[in-house]
Amino acid sequence: MMLHPATVHFAMVLPIVASVFGFIYLFRKDEGMSKISSRATLFAALAMIGIWYTGNEAGPQIYDFLSEQGQHELIEHKTLGLYLAIAMGVIALLKIIGCKMKKFGLEALAVILLFAATATTFAQGKMGGELVYNYGMPFKSYTILKTLKKASVTAGESESTDEKVEFYEDAIYEIDAFSQKVDKIYGNPLVQEVQNKEKE
Repeated sequence: MMLHPATVHFAMVLPIVASVFGFIYLFRKDEGMSKISSRATLFAALAMIGIWYTGNEAGPQIYDFLSEQGQHELIEHKTLGLYLAIAMGVIALLKIIGCKMKKFGLEALAVILLFAATATTFAQGKMGGELVYNYGMPFKSYTILKTLKKASVTAGESESTDEKVEFYEDAIYEIDAFSQKVDKIYGNPLVQEVQNKEKE
């Protein structure tokens, strides 16, 4: 079981939370908010490191299911994840040192860097979404397999040939509807182009 899809949202949310507290600190400049923002930044850094680790474990599992372009993007995704993990670790260290030494300038620098890292995290999330839904689509494949297995079990319980066919037709319709929904959300141009050609 891959932990990365289930935990990746922490890498998106926690930097935002840390950035909000950091932004507040830049205006309030009090010791209490300095400590809160420093701890939030530390939690965000630990989450980013943990998410990079789970992603590093998940990558090899889906690599063979990706197209050549998808494999290239997976490597970029992994590299950017490592850079973000390192950057967040450094940012948290700067923020904590600034907090302990009561150096506002150092903390302000850490907060500004945190803003940049948080923005980069959104780009990283978009890339991850493309990997899952536009290239290998392991989630989609799992759903398709689950639907077909369900149809197979249901059809096996029926003695009517017509009912068996109907169960499989329903499964195909469900799979097609699900595929179109995912492709529409993520704007997969290749699939949409094929569908348009088939309609012509």
